[in-house]
Amino acid sequence: MDDLGAEPPKSGPGAGAGKNGPGVVAPKTDSAAVAAFLRANPDWLADNPEIYRILTPPNRVHGEVLADHMAAMVRAERAHAAAMEERADDVLAAGRAAAGMASRVQEAVLALLRAADPLDCVTGEIPSILAVDSAHLCIEAIMPGTLPLPEGTVARLLGGRQVLFRDNVTDARRLHAEAAGLAGHDALVLVPAHGPPALLALLARDRTVLDPVRGAGALSFLGRAIAAAMGRSWGGR
Repeated sequence: MDDLGAEPPKSGPGAGAGKNGPGVVAPKTDSAAVAAFLRANPDWLADNPEIYRILTPPNRVHGEVLADHMAAMVRAERAHAAAMEERADDVLAAGRAAAGMASRVQEAVLALLRAADPLDCVTGEIPSILAVDSAHLCIEAIMPGTLPLPEGTVARLLGGRQVLFRDNVTDARRLHAEAAGLAGHDALVLVPAHGPPALLALLARDRTVLDPVRGAGALSFLGRAIAAAMGRSWGGR
């Protein structure tokens, strides 16, 4: 009498091998099932080339068919190595880019320390140092050399963040003044001063210059450095 509760046999080259788990030698019955499956589906390995990476190659090559399988295993391993190399290159490129931004920020901080007027440094020197098209200090107050913002603008734009990168600049005239026509990508950096809320607005036509991967931490430090530099001059303005 048939067992009505029995599970139907599984299909695929691993049918019957589930109890053994990975790394355990399959019994002969399982090996026979895998061999039968592959004979019935000769294109299966070609359609699943990633399997070649976990197969053990034969010790010796006999005939064209085995040679083809060994070549497929080599191709699969080379493809995997190339993918890993590309991923490593991407990581290294991002690291170099971040290091480049950090180096430019260091130069900008040194320029702030040398400057007699930090505001002139922000608008005159920092754009060329950071390779951006413009830089403006925006503040929720009326102060010469800055762009005035309505009360609450800094909190609304940054939303508690230290740095905000944007690809869609909708308020370019308010934040970037005469450079608004160049608006492409910008970065808004909190300037945590003790006075009215303020931010540094950086504008660049080239997105790679203001890439979020490249240095949010460095720009955040620049914002704090500007606040420190401005501390000695804001009191007299």
